[in-house]
Amino acid sequence: MNATLKHPIQLTSATFDDNILKGKKPVLVDFWAEWCGPCRVMSYVLEELAQEIGENATVAKINVDEEPEIASRYGIQSIPTIIIFKDGREVDRVMGAVPKKVLNQRLAAVAQSS
Repeated sequence: MNATLKHPIQLTSATFDDNILKGKKPVLVDFWAEWCGPCRVMSYVLEELAQEIGENATVAKINVDEEPEIASRYGIQSIPTIIIFKDGREVDRVMGAVPKKVLNQRLAAVAQSS
């Protein structure tokens, strides 16, 4: 068994398209900012989620203050906003801090809708 811990990947405008639009598995992207309290709470949830889902999906984060053009492209108006992408398309969106169980259920539903 691989003991390597999996963490959310940090996306930038340079890495977004390759990781999201060309990805072969579902990608959960957390749009967040350093100053956002609920975003800090979600960072712990996403760390756990990334380790639990392993290679079945990718968990990623994008800082809206550092990458405003991507936030604008997806109409992010409040944070945290979590978007699940599949085959390069947005298939689900969750706004606000939510329990890990909710994200697990949403990801599972996307994975099953192949």
